[in-house]
Amino acid sequence: MASRSEDVIDKAEETVTRGSGNVFADLGYSDAEERQTKLRLAHAINGVIARRRLTQVTAADRLGIGQRKVSALANYKLEGFSVERLITLLTALDQDVETVIRNMPRSRPSGRISVIAAAGGR
Repeated sequence: MASRSEDVIDKAEETVTRGSGNVFADLGYSDAEERQTKLRLAHAINGVIARRRLTQVTAADRLGIGQRKVSALANYKLEGFSVERLITLLTALDQDVETVIRNMPRSRPSGRISVIAAAGGR
C-alpha cells in the first residue's frame, strides 16, 4: 500500500498540458470556434445584465425573448442560439459589436473566428 507521501509525489510527477486557449478545441469539438464565439458573446450579455442588475424578466422584456431563454443564457446553455442572434441580443442591450476581417497568417492552416468581448457598463 502506498504511503500518503508517495501519493503526493505521484501527483507532482503528472504531466501538465497547456491548453490551446479554446477548451472546445482541446476537447475535440468540430465546431470549437463557433462554440467559443457563442460563449464569449453570452458572457458579454450576462455581464451587461449583471452590471445593470436586471432581473431575468426585465432582461427578457428588453431583449424581446422569453424569461426561459434568459435563464438558458445565464446558465450558458447555448444550443438554441446562433452567433447572429447573440449579437442581436447585445445590440438590444445598447452594446456595439465590431467585426474585424484580416488576412490570416500563412503559418496557420485555416481561418478562425475570434470574439473579444469588452462590454462597457451603463
